Amino acid sequence: MTQEQVKHRVLGLSDEQALEMYWHILLARRLDERMWILHRQHEIAFHISGIGHEGAQVGAAFALKKGYDWVHPYYRDMALVLTLGMSPRELMLAVYGKEGEPSSGARQMPAHFGYRALKIVSGSSPVATQVPQAAGIGFAIRYKGTDEVVLTCFGEGSTAQGDFHEGLNWAGIHKLPVIFLCQNNQYAISTPVHKETPVANIADRAAAYGIAGVLVDGNDALEVYCAVRDAVARARRGEGATLIEAKLYRLVPHSSDDDDRTYRPREEVEAWKRCCDPLLVMRDYLFSIGLLDEARQQEYEARAKHIVDDANEFARNAPYPPPESALTNVWGELPALSN
Repeated sequence: MTQEQVKHRVLGLSDEQALEMYWHILLARRLDERMWILHRQHEIAFHISGIGHEGAQVGAAFALKKGYDWVHPYYRDMALVLTLGMSPRELMLAVYGKEGEPSSGARQMPAHFGYRALKIVSGSSPVATQVPQAAGIGFAIRYKGTDEVVLTCFGEGSTAQGDFHEGLNWAGIHKLPVIFLCQNNQYAISTPVHKETPVANIADRAAAYGIAGVLVDGNDALEVYCAVRDAVARARRGEGATLIEAKLYRLVPHSSDDDDRTYRPREEVEAWKRCCDPLLVMRDYLFSIGLLDEARQQEYEARAKHIVDDANEFARNAPYPPPESALTNVWGELPALSN
């Protein structure tokens, strides 16, 4: 392989950016794994994981202008928001429900990511509601006449919802600057993808809305970066929306309350881990071109462990919000009663 054939350089990424991609995938994985442990130790009440999705999310984040473009994530997007600038401490505060949690002030369940300064818009629990809301943001961008774009993410199960149709239809009619990123992890909780949709690829549905449709290997951060980068460029040029389907695999149960052994064989999960884990895909690529070696890998692991340990201790020792704060920003101030 010549220097000109090195994949990330062909895509216009520097060696430092390629290593930074790997770092964010690794950090997100180790943070996610710690949250699973905390749940099993009964320190936190709930966790919904993005293990297996990190490559797609980090690749997408690198294609955006952080703090300039809008992001309307879904509940597995921890690697996405981490790469965009949310800190491990802030994300750990959320799973503990502690004071200072930025998404909702500890009022919302974890994984409803939101951060005003980073233009990360908090979602709600019903599946796919972020899709038409992202189209609305796209409409506002067109109205203002800026070159911002909005990225929204969802699983393939969301494409069976009416919200999906409405959001893409609106984006297609008005040529909105929206990137719809479907992270197809093969299961809508326990329902396999062949029972969710009659089409081979979610990306094929783009034609029905008059927008571009792109199918990409969601286990490869560089492939996703390329697809989202091109979609962003089209959107900034005023050429409208793109539906990107990143095919990947959820390597863990749907959530901490799910037992995936009841609906998928262990052999299937292990096979996907061996062939397609995005952490290993990126690591092996960097090893193959000499950018990563065992010493640097161990340095990254030690650094990640230190950051995760710090975030864990910070959130564990943080205070809970005062009970009366649950009423803040819910009701308006009552007018004074006259005598």
